[in-house]
Amino acid sequence: MAPARSSGTGEKDDIMTLLIIRLTQFYLVVYSMWPATRIGRETRLEQPQITTLARAVGLLMLSSIGLLASPSLSLALEKYGRPLPSMEQPGGAAAREAEETLFGGYFLEAAFVSNPTFAARPDNTGLVGLRHMLHLETDLYKQYLTFYTDQNFFSDRTNGWIELSEWDGTYAFTGLIDRWGWRLQYERDAPLDKSGLIQAYADTLLTSRFQAAEDLSWWKGIFPNQNLTAYAGAGWLFHNSNYFARPDNTGKALFRYVAHADLNFYKNRVVLYGDVNFFTDREAENTLNPTELDWIVGLAVRFREDMELSVYREQDQPLDKPGLVQKYVAVQLRYSFDVPKRLWRK
Repeated sequence: MAPARSSGTGEKDDIMTLLIIRLTQFYLVVYSMWPATRIGRETRLEQPQITTLARAVGLLMLSSIGLLASPSLSLALEKYGRPLPSMEQPGGAAAREAEETLFGGYFLEAAFVSNPTFAARPDNTGLVGLRHMLHLETDLYKQYLTFYTDQNFFSDRTNGWIELSEWDGTYAFTGLIDRWGWRLQYERDAPLDKSGLIQAYADTLLTSRFQAAEDLSWWKGIFPNQNLTAYAGAGWLFHNSNYFARPDNTGKALFRYVAHADLNFYKNRVVLYGDVNFFTDREAENTLNPTELDWIVGLAVRFREDMELSVYREQDQPLDKPGLVQKYVAVQLRYSFDVPKRLWRK
């Protein structure tokens, strides 16, 4: 049974959407001011207009001028991934540059405690109940070239919660070069409990990073136990087999514009994170204008360096016309692991 249409187009969701757009604008302004601050100059900035095209152009500019950098671990279902805050400890980036990972990753279990409309299969039938995921990665050459795979499994709460209803498999090469991150990825989303629609695509993504503790000389003096990390960028779905441009499975996705931020409140133990992801439609008259906005806000608590409990909300909605809004609230447990290559050599 297909999910009912959400009432998210009402006043409450409109307010939340405006807040997300305002937050994205704030990121654009902060990142544009950052290089001027570092060289002692101030640049006068004009506030961008609140239009989908303006947001798209702004994010493209961010990706091209290299103010931020970090590839995300792409998960599945919502077309960019449930972007998770990094579990890397302070100094971990330098350590990874010096030493390669034989294999690492994480296990993840999530319960969708509130889910009025988030579908359990690619054809938008059912409602997700549980999510099980394994992420594995290995460094082929330090942090410059890494292979990873994500295997996501979902169950349908309208069919007993336990039986799996969808399998999303992702396979990708990714890497970091200074502030730049890149990714080449293939993803395939298919139903498990019955025949039906299969979605698949291949894409590239280029991102850039900002990290307050490294990029702002005054940050550590005022906030010694806190940090703000963010990235933004743009991607191109150069191959697309039934990967849609809106939550109601209309159009075909062509470009994506992304922005993400992690606010570390205390020694990487409590992290507030947010993510916005825009899609464009290759079948639309203007292929640069976003047709879908997916956003996430979450809070993660680490009670061990390798274990995290989080709660987050996601909402996927059309931008260019009224339609289905998919949304949910989830509670998630994640366990990470890492085996360096030096242990294997011993």
